[in-house]
Amino acid sequence: MGVDRKWLFTLFSAALLSLMVLLMSSFSAFSSPKAFPSLVQHGSRYPPAFAYFISGGHKDKDRILRLLLAVYHPRNRYLLHLGRDARDDERKALVAATRAVPAIRAFGNVDVVGKADYVTYLGSSNVAIALRAAAIMLKLDSGWNWFITLSALDYPLITQDDLSHVFSSVRRDLNFIDHTGDLGWKETDRFQPIVVDPGLYLARKSQIFQATEKRATPNAFKLFTGSPWVILSRPFLEFCIFGWDNLPRTLLMYFTNVKLSQEGYFHSVICNAPEFKNTTVNGDLRYIVWDNPPKMEPLFLNASFYDQMVESGAAFARQFHLNNPVLDMIDEKILHRGSHRATPGMWCTGRRSWWVDPCSQWGDVNLVEPGPQAKNLEGSVANLLDGWNSQTNQCQ
Repeated sequence: MGVDRKWLFTLFSAALLSLMVLLMSSFSAFSSPKAFPSLVQHGSRYPPAFAYFISGGHKDKDRILRLLLAVYHPRNRYLLHLGRDARDDERKALVAATRAVPAIRAFGNVDVVGKADYVTYLGSSNVAIALRAAAIMLKLDSGWNWFITLSALDYPLITQDDLSHVFSSVRRDLNFIDHTGDLGWKETDRFQPIVVDPGLYLARKSQIFQATEKRATPNAFKLFTGSPWVILSRPFLEFCIFGWDNLPRTLLMYFTNVKLSQEGYFHSVICNAPEFKNTTVNGDLRYIVWDNPPKMEPLFLNASFYDQMVESGAAFARQFHLNNPVLDMIDEKILHRGSHRATPGMWCTGRRSWWVDPCSQWGDVNLVEPGPQAKNLEGSVANLLDGWNSQTNQCQ
């Protein structure tokens, strides 16, 4: 009897030890990335890379983190901006959360703005913030090809492998910017009123105020308007930032006193610059639903819009309430990502299970593998490029 018990104890101990080794190896694979990340390659022979500027305000830390993980890829660059109305502990928590992601910690391609600006919808603060973000991106990374602006209310409808695959066939000097020179009612309501944005010079958040008099529509340059959400090429942003021509600065002075400058600044610069006006593809690749007649803000999206979003061929959609169930649908059915994990791509080589993040280990990050949703995006881009090819003057 004693021998039987000793034999059972030995067998139980061996099984327990094997289980512990298995668990330790699994958790080690989850928490410890490769010592040497895969080398990121840039250039015409490799897929394009994107610089994402993601902005939000007070209580948007979790939104921004979820959005970051949904659009994350080691080849891209990311700059996160929590407005000055957010507390310092929110900003520090966002930094800590990003550094806790193995791939982000290893590739070092995510930064958080430390000295934040106020984020306001009206006024010119948004243009100043976007220009600052573009300047930071140009300084930090020489490899990205397009600059994409997102807010905490946005979410992707494609994977980054899908986006890189489709944009591999796009000329890298093209700009996806919804624009028109037909100002209509906006001429008298948006451009002629003179407004002052206190966010540019006050240390506290304040609403814009409007002068009693209006100003004439400029005749030294033509005004354009359109969607504030853009996908801009690196050459165009270098033109805006380094400004070998004075046009970007001249228009910046004018748009400082425009009610919604983010709906016209980049549009007017690019369409008044001879070397860039024919690089404008008239579309922003966003899925947005408006009231009829449209209000200042689009409708919030939910599960009833899911099928339309999928079929739209858009790259991004807005706007969403915090943790709306439709975001879980997008995660599960399109992005195939779990909670608090990056969207898997060709670069993720870890085991897929409920406790192991496949993107905690990686192979060649320069390879992309498009999924089914890439076809819809490819169709949208092809239609926009057909329109671009059919016009001799892209800015009208």
